[in-house]
Amino acid sequence: MTDAPAPGKSKKFEITHKTVLQLAIPMTLAYITTPLLGLVDTAVVGQLGVEALIGGLAVGAIIIDLVFTTFNFLRSGTTGLTSQALGAEDEKEKQAILFRALSIAIVSGLAMIVLSPLIIWLGLWFMAPSEAVAEATKTYFLIRMLSAPFSLANYVILGWLLGLGRSYMTLAIQVLLNGTNIIFSIYLGLALEWGIEGVAIATIIGEVLAFVVGGYICWLTLDHSIRPSRTRIMDKASWSRLVNLNADIMLRSFTLLFAFAYFTAQGAGFGDLTLAANAILMHFFLISGYFLDGLATAAEQIVGRSIGAKYEQGFWRGFKLTLLWSAIMALICSVVFWVAGPSLIALMTTIQEVRQEALVYLIWAAFIPLSGMLAFHMDGVFIGATWSRDMSIMMIVSLLGYLAVWWFVKEPLANHGLWLALHSFVIFRGLTLSARLAPKVRQTFPA
Repeated sequence: MTDAPAPGKSKKFEITHKTVLQLAIPMTLAYITTPLLGLVDTAVVGQLGVEALIGGLAVGAIIIDLVFTTFNFLRSGTTGLTSQALGAEDEKEKQAILFRALSIAIVSGLAMIVLSPLIIWLGLWFMAPSEAVAEATKTYFLIRMLSAPFSLANYVILGWLLGLGRSYMTLAIQVLLNGTNIIFSIYLGLALEWGIEGVAIATIIGEVLAFVVGGYICWLTLDHSIRPSRTRIMDKASWSRLVNLNADIMLRSFTLLFAFAYFTAQGAGFGDLTLAANAILMHFFLISGYFLDGLATAAEQIVGRSIGAKYEQGFWRGFKLTLLWSAIMALICSVVFWVAGPSLIALMTTIQEVRQEALVYLIWAAFIPLSGMLAFHMDGVFIGATWSRDMSIMMIVSLLGYLAVWWFVKEPLANHGLWLALHSFVIFRGLTLSARLAPKVRQTFPA
């Protein structure tokens, strides 16, 4: 697979601060609706007064998140490829990308339903919850997994619309998805007293409705005077590129999951109090991630479109503007976390000992948005450019650096050293990808 576009004339388009914000703001709002859904589901199950159901929802959500994270490439990979086809003004390829990705999504979703009994068995074996929690988890998981084909297809629809720069449509679909889910979760779970089964069914309803509406929007967006042939859709080279891209993004996602799981596991070694404090402070990183991801998505679309258009000046213009706004957003997040950190910690826990422990490490959590800003931004650039192989390799290199730093500082610094290692990890990611930027640009935009 080659990264360089075919020779041709540069197709210029306008890239301004407004362009960046029109892409980033809707996606930031869309991303923020996801944790809101989790809070509502937890609150609904919590009203039932059965501890095992709360645990079952939590364990089930972890297993489902792990499974679906495996297929995040259906969103990000589709965005990068579609934005490049948009820049190249290749209507047939835009449509072919949608059809290829939807094929993968639907087949994978059906396979997940068939394999769901095995998946839940493995998940429960690994998590080892109590019998009551395991039963609740199994009920929630097996119902929820029926939505898999629609969930994965929605990844594709969101990625495709993002690649076209239709961020407000993406926001509308995401709000519809999570809003419907929330309404039916409350209605089925509480009003009809279906409990955890109702919460799971609400997810299916939300995913199906979002798929129907999103699919209709895609249908309206297509140029029906142009249609790719079956030969074009099944083109071996295009499928190979899609599969390689998806495999690299999957490897990157798993490596990232391992890094965060390792952080949690190492924190547990310092006792329950430190583990609880770290869990609370990690929410600061996750919250900042929603804002930085919005700008990374803007970088994906602009960079991909610039490469498809063979517009090197546009690439650098988009790179600089999204980097600037990412830095501004990271600084705002860090200042807010530092100033309001004690109040935010108090909102998240009433246990005084945990509050005090979290305050000890607040400075590390408050400033990790600044440390991680470049990593988020470069991820967006490399995904939009479909330079996925370099991205996955640099992720592994960064993980090794993270483990090495932790090995050296574990004894003298304890939990402070763990946070230092996490900062090192995200800094390594940003710097290693930055080191690969210039060579990749020269390869993609040959003189």
